[in-house]
Amino acid sequence: MPDGYGIPSSRDGLLDWADVEKQLTAAKHYWLSTVRPDGTPHSVPRWGVWLDGRFWYDGAPTTRHVRNLESNPAVSLHLESGAEAIIVEGASTATSAQPDDFGARLSAAFSKYHDDGYDPGPDSWAGEQGGGLRVITPSRVLAWFSFPTDCTRFTFHR
Repeated sequence: MPDGYGIPSSRDGLLDWADVEKQLTAAKHYWLSTVRPDGTPHSVPRWGVWLDGRFWYDGAPTTRHVRNLESNPAVSLHLESGAEAIIVEGASTATSAQPDDFGARLSAAFSKYHDDGYDPGPDSWAGEQGGGLRVITPSRVLAWFSFPTDCTRFTFHR
């Protein structure tokens, strides 16, 4: 970050990744931003789950954001709060999950939406198309819970 933002110059007071992941896991509402083929941005609220260090969500191939991802998989994902911010940058790819293993864990994680009428079963993401399942693999996360004193950047090499 450029000078003038008051960003810490040492590691003292920086956030722990475990605390950031706890917020990503507990959240119910996320904002996803993609880039249209003409270069303009597109943002949409999404439901999803943070599991095993990635964000899992579903989206029909006909939705604007999935069509955007066909030509550019780059995404930005963030939570609702601007005061306690978590901004995930990475790539979104289509995937699938077998019901007897990861699909069961995924279904259990999505149970946080049960009261909202969304309760996909373990077999929802199996097969070649994966039921529209997508995963965001993070490359960088910027987070703060008390800006600017704990503004922390995490970088991932996968």
